[in-house]
Amino acid sequence: MSSWKEENDKLVASFEFKNFREAFAFMSEVAIEAEKMNHHPDWSNVWNKVSFKLNTHDAGGKVTEKDQKLALKIDEIFVKY
Repeated sequence: MSSWKEENDKLVASFEFKNFREAFAFMSEVAIEAEKMNHHPDWSNVWNKVSFKLNTHDAGGKVTEKDQKLALKIDEIFVKY
């Protein structure tokens, strides 16, 4: 499981997978959940690694409960991999 850290008004974490296919499948699942929550991550993908920076733009770029809920959902998705 990841270890989310709060840095510079963002929750940050990185997740590593066996390969690009798994990383992309994970991102697809996160995208669906993020859309349901209407809270979209700042993220990046390089081969088997997906990195996140979460904060709430509507709250002045601060970490809010929305970010914490999305981080928990991301962790729930990750454990399937």
